[in-house]
Amino acid sequence: MSESETNEPKPNDAVNASEGDELGSEKKGTGKRWYRGRYANSKRYRKALAGVDRNKEYPTVEAFELLLGLPKAKFNEAVECVVRLGIDPKKTDQLVRGAVSLPHGIGKEVRVVVFAEGDRAEEAKAAGADAVGSGDLAQRIEGGWLDFDVAIASPDMMKHVGRLGRVLGPQGKMPSPKAGTVTMDVATAVKEFKAGKVEFRTDSGANVHAAIGRRNFTAQQLAENAAAFVSHIRSLKPPQARGIFVQKVVVSSTMGPGIRLALGEEATS
Repeated sequence: MSESETNEPKPNDAVNASEGDELGSEKKGTGKRWYRGRYANSKRYRKALAGVDRNKEYPTVEAFELLLGLPKAKFNEAVECVVRLGIDPKKTDQLVRGAVSLPHGIGKEVRVVVFAEGDRAEEAKAAGADAVGSGDLAQRIEGGWLDFDVAIASPDMMKHVGRLGRVLGPQGKMPSPKAGTVTMDVATAVKEFKAGKVEFRTDSGANVHAAIGRRNFTAQQLAENAAAFVSHIRSLKPPQARGIFVQKVVVSSTMGPGIRLALGEEATS
């Protein structure tokens, strides 16, 4: 009997099923059988999920102690922080974007490219930039090379960078004055991003998210990085935003479940 003739459930069917479907329910008009997420999550993830109270807001250090105690993946996972904001993401004057230096960095080697010429190019190289150029670098990126994390440019190089908006914009790598990646002092910017400065911007769901460390950090280091990130976000509240600005903060490892942080009055003011 061929694979197409059997009605046995297959692991890949799980991704096509809605959470409320009954096992073996039939999708109308297709003649195919679809199955709910029975195979969607690994045993490791399900075990981790069982250790988290999804209705509880955890104090910061306790949250990271819990996160570090959950079952691990087979690699050093990133730890991410997502902040839900009380803004209208459809209004450009309420969007939040910027960069912040975290006390303990992010535990990852950051690849930085710089658009600069002359003395600034030499300063960028001395500061540790992975690639430096002007029109030649723009052509390389247009050709499909995107093996870097941050792009920095001096203002006079925007004539080359401007045409890269369709390539770098969707990836969040487009240099911007608000993010500190369009600057006269390219050497300082390179050093800051190499040391763990992270960029962020609002997504379509009014969330801001960034990596704040790795699983091999201590709970205290992660807590301090998270506090610095959320505090900086709070300082960027647009005048047009009304009500509670920081509404929810959730942290997780790359392959782990979300853990909600207790914000307290200071964070929601």
